[in-house]
Amino acid sequence: MKTEVSKLRPVAEKKEINFNYIDADSVSISINETVTLDDLNNIVSCFVEAFNLQNTNITALDTDTIIPTNLERNTSFLENDIFNTYQSETDMMRYIKKLERKDLALNHSMISLGSCTMKLNAASEMLPLSNPQWGNIHPFAPLDQAQGYQEMLQNLEKQLNVVTGFAGTSLQPNSGAQGEFAGLMVIRAYHAANGNSNRNICLIPSSAHGTNPASAVMAGMKVVVTKTDDKGNIDVEDLRAKATLHKDNLAALMVTYPSTHGVFEKAIKEITQIIHDNGGQVYMDGANMNAQVGLTNPAAIGADVCHLNLHKTFAIPHGGGGPGVGPICVAPQLVPFLPTNPIIETGGASAITSISAAPWGSALACLISYGYITMLGSEGLTNATKIAILNANYMKERLQGHFATLYTGEMGRAAHEMILDCREFKQNGIEVVDIAKRLMDYGFHAPTVSFPVAGTMMVEPTESESIAELDRFCDAMIAIRKEIDNTTKDDANNILKNAPHTQEMLTADEWDLPYSRKEAAFPLAYTRENKFWPAVRRVDDAYGDRNLICSCNPIEDYVEAEV
Repeated sequence: MKTEVSKLRPVAEKKEINFNYIDADSVSISINETVTLDDLNNIVSCFVEAFNLQNTNITALDTDTIIPTNLERNTSFLENDIFNTYQSETDMMRYIKKLERKDLALNHSMISLGSCTMKLNAASEMLPLSNPQWGNIHPFAPLDQAQGYQEMLQNLEKQLNVVTGFAGTSLQPNSGAQGEFAGLMVIRAYHAANGNSNRNICLIPSSAHGTNPASAVMAGMKVVVTKTDDKGNIDVEDLRAKATLHKDNLAALMVTYPSTHGVFEKAIKEITQIIHDNGGQVYMDGANMNAQVGLTNPAAIGADVCHLNLHKTFAIPHGGGGPGVGPICVAPQLVPFLPTNPIIETGGASAITSISAAPWGSALACLISYGYITMLGSEGLTNATKIAILNANYMKERLQGHFATLYTGEMGRAAHEMILDCREFKQNGIEVVDIAKRLMDYGFHAPTVSFPVAGTMMVEPTESESIAELDRFCDAMIAIRKEIDNTTKDDANNILKNAPHTQEMLTADEWDLPYSRKEAAFPLAYTRENKFWPAVRRVDDAYGDRNLICSCNPIEDYVEAEV
């Protein structure tokens, strides 16, 4: 509607109401199902006062629908029992607890997912999220009404600048993948500003994080893969040759450090220099920052931009679809190109367009990382990194002789994670997935399976776990290795192939398996004190992803319907 916004805005803000002021003559209003009659009358009163109009009090809501008749729902919905069973708070509480008991989560045991840090999310970091003064602010609220948020976000950006050694940060990306895309788009804008729009080749080592190639293609780049050697390191000469070959069109290198193989690349500075010598920029994937914070940083190794997984390294809860925060931190030459927002201006002087809808992405979740960094301080953050690396190498040594570590650095050490090679067990008829399923009987969620190498397990203990928990996990893995040694390829009816063992199986009247119930459900002493019961046995793993299966009713149903 046409208004004189200059008259309306001060009246509305005095009544603590924010409209969307599109331009000097236009304003838009957005309401939802929580708006009451009083709210509507307050909105009307703003216009009455600003333009000296006759007041009309709204006394009832019009319940007529504007949905065309042919589009209105005429079928029933929410008929499943789940929507009609739990009618009290107590019943709902018990139902949620029932679901929780089926989830093998961090509140039961270590979640050792390699390359996906599952560290403790401390209650002190999470507490502010329940404060409505933080949680109920609109993403586009005028900045002078959100000064507390601005102070927190600006401080967090400064903290991340220090952690990475870079000059500028954008908190806008909502995930690591979005951060990858944002970083590459900033690189493209940098090249374009220098008259090098032709630069579109992105070198990606085969040891890099798995999402890198997709992000590069989305950013309009052509991917050229470089080799890794038999120790899991980047093949420097192959990278040099390809960088030289594409020097006129080289845009970037995407590198993960430490590598996804869990190894610190000794030649990393030589690698980044090769890219710079051939006109490219270096994007460092921040998925493994858990092994860098306080000891080294992306700037020190010669990178130009990195994304950070705040939902990994910096304690935001990870998994379940979010919320994620994947900010990018950049060197001085890339600061002008950090992303802006069409409503609230952010970013640099030559900013790329917005990467996500809100100017600071998942701003509320940033409170967690801000609390984590502020409370730990530089000494605490550095110690966390040291302990993460120590924990991984402690487990590596304990498992030595039972499971081979696929890659190690020149000193025989892993970074903050390691790859356990399970391929040799095929001779016993055991696949890596069998080990993963058996771990549930021992009360552990499996580590990352078959990434980045098929037939392996990637283990990352993080700094959050005590030595007692590390030992418990190692004891479980060593016990499983003994079970593997007692199996043969010709006998598929064994304790690993039948895992996990559910409570229903263990309490059935009949037991015809060639091992005892105790061996199946209580293989080590600690499981008798704190037993996790898998809710179901096995599904067909990736079969459904690889084979198109018709989910329609069988033809007999249609025949019966016609009869």
